[in-house]
Amino acid sequence: MAVRALSLLLAGSFFWFGGFGRVKEDVRIEDVPIGGMPYAEAEALVRARLSERIPPLTVHSPAGDLVCELCVKDNIASLVRGAARGERLTASYSRNWADAESALLELCARNARPAKDAVMHFSAGGFSYTRGEEGIACDYRATLLAVSAALRTGRTEVNLVLKRFPPAVTEEKLREETLPLASFSTCYDGGNAPRAHNIALAAARVAGTVLLPGEEFSFNRAVGERTEENGFLVANVISDGEFVPGVGGGVCQASTTLFGAALRAGMRITESRAHSLSVGYVPPSLDAMVSTGSDLKFVNPHDHPVYVLASAGKGRVSFFFYGLPDGKRYETESVVLSRIPPPAPEEVEGEEDRVLRAEKEGLKSESYLKVYSADGTLLSRTLIRRDSYAAVRGKKSVAPRAAEGEGAENGEEGAQTEQESAENRRKI
Repeated sequence: MAVRALSLLLAGSFFWFGGFGRVKEDVRIEDVPIGGMPYAEAEALVRARLSERIPPLTVHSPAGDLVCELCVKDNIASLVRGAARGERLTASYSRNWADAESALLELCARNARPAKDAVMHFSAGGFSYTRGEEGIACDYRATLLAVSAALRTGRTEVNLVLKRFPPAVTEEKLREETLPLASFSTCYDGGNAPRAHNIALAAARVAGTVLLPGEEFSFNRAVGERTEENGFLVANVISDGEFVPGVGGGVCQASTTLFGAALRAGMRITESRAHSLSVGYVPPSLDAMVSTGSDLKFVNPHDHPVYVLASAGKGRVSFFFYGLPDGKRYETESVVLSRIPPPAPEEVEGEEDRVLRAEKEGLKSESYLKVYSADGTLLSRTLIRRDSYAAVRGKKSVAPRAAEGEGAENGEEGAQTEQESAENRRKI
């Protein structure tokens, strides 16, 4: 009797628990019939139906889209357990993205891109520029707020919030720092091939020079020795007050032209010397003689680099300076203090009356650098150099004169000779 009573008790217990774990009859949630189903099975079935109408959230970005796996908080469990027989119920839910922070950080990292600075390329051929590229940064906080708002309001799409920022160095900035500062040109005889070659070679070796702030330029270092092994030819040079053939003739015109451009670009001249004789391609005291013992040197006094280009051809040599303008204008002035007449020309006997060396007056002179403000106000007038150029004694050959009383047939010839002689004297 005791065993039978125990069996009935256990059977009643199972029946009681089974009834407690099932949905009431004829219940529908989200239009899903779940009457009589175990709670867990009913919950899973209703959630599967609910997921069909819960929209996923997609975060769009240039590096690809991210579709979030939503964690939905709903009231299905309480509805399943509390539904009365025959009820028709609708579940309520809220969307939640549990790992949104880490997922968005990873998406931000995939979309981030550093800015690329613009690059300036400089050589003897001139300037070229490579444009910079914008950088991309993700606004993580703004994106997280947008995602949270979309989850609350049921929106299905969000764009990753990005910020674009320019490179630190732009092409426009580089161009502003490589504007023309000054240029200077002189002319030469393009038909004198050796001299023209030497001028062009020296100019080509200076072209492409970059002077950093405070850096000193040396013409001799840039151009190299004036030797045939270094590419220079024989042309007239000034030696001991005379024009004589020498290797590298014409190079001094290149250095003088560079001197003129450097002064106009505001360079600080640290070494320059005059020729022993004045030259015809620049005013007195604005020449720059170079040799093994004499150099043209100048320093870039600005707080930005300076770039030098050059050209030579068709009887004209030019130098060009580029950099960031300082708002000033630089000009030169030559002043002749006195003139020194040449001695009487030397005469030597020759076959005809002819000038062997033209006479040339000497000079005492000085030069100044004048600095003007942007509005044209003279700010300073500074002595560059004071020089003395030697006079050149002329030299001519004189043909023998006919003796007095010779025949009339020689008279006409003699008169012609006198006329030519007078013409030659005028040329001297």
